Amino acid sequence: MAGLIGQKVGMTSFFTPNGDVACTVIQAGPCPIVAIRSKQKDGYAALQLGFGVRKSKHLNKPLAGYFQKQGVSPVRILREFRLSEEGSYEVGQVLDVRMFEEGDFVSVTGWTKGRGFAGVVKRHGFAGVGGRTHGQHNRERHPGSMGSNTFPGRVWKGKRLAGRYGNERVTIENLQVLKVIPEKNILIVSGSVPGPIGGILLLQK
Repeated sequence: MAGLIGQKVGMTSFFTPNGDVACTVIQAGPCPIVAIRSKQKDGYAALQLGFGVRKSKHLNKPLAGYFQKQGVSPVRILREFRLSEEGSYEVGQVLDVRMFEEGDFVSVTGWTKGRGFAGVVKRHGFAGVGGRTHGQHNRERHPGSMGSNTFPGRVWKGKRLAGRYGNERVTIENLQVLKVIPEKNILIVSGSVPGPIGGILLLQK
């Protein structure tokens, strides 16, 4: 089935009969259907959904022409959701949080916080090379020996080293919907989801 595009509002506690649980508040939708992909024309079935509002003066000509051709108002975010089978959808139809019910389990996809170029201690949890004794001064957070000698005489591919950390697409599965507030387009799900406050999220059952 199709999903929704949302935005992370923040985290809070939600009280249940079994106690309070950590949960995430998500503004999910409303998402107008901008285009419909069909197996006959495109080779796959999907819905292209929009999220957010964008002023026409901020669009380039190709994008402005696309929205005009589709007959929908400009949106800030465009994403496609694959369909297992084509349903009775129409361009311009709006999907909102009412497609989810309390007790449903959803998968939430987001982009983790970017942390830039990070060392092995921050990126992989290495302990460093120890104290400053035996000639090890100023090397507390270094990776240490690479473990390579005459053979193979190089660093193995895939070795955990320093590098870009974060800003990765991550999907968290089986988060339970604790509460749906349709009048405010709010969805409260159990647990945490990737990304910062204000980050874009994709929700699917």
